[in-house]
Amino acid sequence: MTKKISIIGAGMTGATTAHWLAEREIADLVLVDIMEGMPQGKALDLAEAMPIINKDVKVVGTNSYADTKGSDIVIITAGLPRKPGMSRDDLLTANAEIVSKAAVETLKYSPDAYYIVLTNPLDTMAYLTLKKTGLPRNRVVGQAGVLDSTRMRAFVAMETGVSVENISCYVLGGHGDEMVPLTRHSNIAGVPLRDYLPADRLEAIVQRTRKGGGEIVNLLKTGSAFYAPAAACAQMAEAILKDKKLIVPAAAYMQGEYGLNDIYFGVPVMLGANGVEKIIEYNLDDDEKAELEKSAAAVKDTHEALKSLVNM
Repeated sequence: MTKKISIIGAGMTGATTAHWLAEREIADLVLVDIMEGMPQGKALDLAEAMPIINKDVKVVGTNSYADTKGSDIVIITAGLPRKPGMSRDDLLTANAEIVSKAAVETLKYSPDAYYIVLTNPLDTMAYLTLKKTGLPRNRVVGQAGVLDSTRMRAFVAMETGVSVENISCYVLGGHGDEMVPLTRHSNIAGVPLRDYLPADRLEAIVQRTRKGGGEIVNLLKTGSAFYAPAAACAQMAEAILKDKKLIVPAAAYMQGEYGLNDIYFGVPVMLGANGVEKIIEYNLDDDEKAELEKSAAAVKDTHEALKSLVNM
């Protein structure tokens, strides 16, 4: 039976996610958006591209959640994008309403679906999705560390000239300015970044990683990143549908791991047919633990702010 992925939000990120997924030819796709004609037009355009790349993928655009019926995966990208000067947390109020509706409505038609959440503030929108759907924690994951880690890999490649294939980076923590790039665990062909790069250059990469999304927002001026976030969502969806047991940093619900509870937080997870199948715990040194605790406190504050806004 053909798999089905529904993408809620057909803006730049949602449509680009559909593009990346269509190229993988792993599922039929549904693009959902409240704007009449927009998802239909983008879906038709993408469907007309399939003969060129020789992929048999059905792409549907719609304004109705009913068309998501029977989805194996629901990817939530809907929400307001950041503008220059805005933090991810500034989007909390508006996007909480959007994500709440998306979660509740899609669950009606796809009670067995797995959820990948992209909307900002990401950790808190994943938390909201879990609470609104009442699903077990393995079925709701936030796309965060995949994007942050790939940004770090890109910056390391730019700095060193080494192929991205030889660079492994791991960024944990909340998807915000307090994220924690693990320079001790990240490496180039097995050599820790701390040993490969001068301290000042490595620190510059760490800071650029933390501000990676904001850098793009400031350059675009009228939107936020979409190519890399969309590619990250596609990678995660593929890992689930193909039962790849892929280990990536992502936002998962904590139940004691890393000393955290009742919080969505960026940690290494194994993605497979059962969604988040395992959370991997690194041995952290004192500095890394302190940074992680600082990041967790920031995420917890946003979770608490959400609870004051939304009935959960």
